[in-house]
Amino acid sequence: MPARSLEIGPAGMWTARTIEILRTERGLSQRQLGRHVTALGHPMSNTMLSRIERAQRRCDIDDLVALAEALHVPPPVLLGDPTLV
Repeated sequence: MPARSLEIGPAGMWTARTIEILRTERGLSQRQLGRHVTALGHPMSNTMLSRIERAQRRCDIDDLVALAEALHVPPPVLLGDPTLV
């Protein structure tokens, strides 16, 4: 079986951008958000977060839920328009 492509699709690109927008709107650095996510029980370094925001790393469902909690938004917001928050 061939390896699964790691290419990030349109939904992943949108999610990455939304995470970055919400983080900056809240005045958080990547390091601060990574620490907050980690404190919520989902270890995430600022390097991981940086790669997610640059669409160099997939944001899996566990990442998505933890990031949403840390950003104080429902998880579906990260999949949609950040202006809805």
